[in-house]
Amino acid sequence: MSYLSLALALVFVIIPIILSFFLKLGLEKDIVIASIRATIQLIIIGYILQFVFDSESTLFMLLMIALIIGAASQNIVRKGKGIPYITVIIIGTLIVIETFSMGTLVLFNIIPFDAQYVIPISGMIIGNCMVLSLLFLDRFKSELNSNEEVIELILSFGGTPKEAVHNTLKSAIKTSMIPTIETQKTVGLVQLPGMMSGLIIGGGDPIEAVMYQLLVLFLIMNTAALASILVGFLSYPFLFNQKLQFLGVQEDTK
Repeated sequence: MSYLSLALALVFVIIPIILSFFLKLGLEKDIVIASIRATIQLIIIGYILQFVFDSESTLFMLLMIALIIGAASQNIVRKGKGIPYITVIIIGTLIVIETFSMGTLVLFNIIPFDAQYVIPISGMIIGNCMVLSLLFLDRFKSELNSNEEVIELILSFGGTPKEAVHNTLKSAIKTSMIPTIETQKTVGLVQLPGMMSGLIIGGGDPIEAVMYQLLVLFLIMNTAALASILVGFLSYPFLFNQKLQFLGVQEDTK
C-alpha cells in the first residue's frame, strides 16, 4: 500500500465526521482526535518494532513486552479504582498470563523465540487480557455494590469472605467470558479474524493463515479464563478487613 492509497483511505474518517455533524452527535472532535492518535501511535510503534526486529536483541524484545504490559495495566487500573492493591494485582496477572502462554508456546516449539513472532502474539495476549479484565472489573464492582446487603448477611451468619462473594465472583467471571466464547462460535462464518486476514492479504498460504489464527483463538480462550479468574480471586480478599467485615469498593482508594 502506498502513502497515497493510505491518504485516500481518509474518506472513511471523513464520512463519520460529516454524519456526526449533520446528526448533531457531537463526536466530530473525538473522531478526529482518535484518528490522529491512532495514526501517530501506529507510526511510532512501527518504527520501534522495525528497530527491535533489526537489532535481534532479546533485551529490547522484553522491554517492548514490558511496555505493552505497562500500557495495558494503566488502562485496566482506571476501571478497577476502588479495589485495594489493584495495580499490583493487574500487573501480576498480566505477567503470569504472558509468561505462562509464551513459555508454553516456546517450550513446545510452537513458535520460535523471535521478536517477529513473540511481540505480535504477546500483544494479542495482553490486549485480550486487558479487554477481559475491563469487562470483569466493571461487572464485579457493579455486582458488589448491588449485593452488599447479601454479602453482609452471609458474613453475619458465619460465612467466609469467599462464600459471601462466591455468586458475585462467579457472575462477573461468566459475564466477562461470554463475549469471547460467542465470538469464537461464529469465527470464519461471519468474518475472517485479523491475523488470518493479514496473512492472506500479505500473500501467505490460507491454510497456514488458518493454523496461526487457530493458535491465536486458543490463546484468547485461555486468557479469557485466566484473566478474569486471577483478577477476581486475587482482589476479593482485600475487600474485607481482618475482622472479616466487608469494606466494599472504596472509590477513593489509590
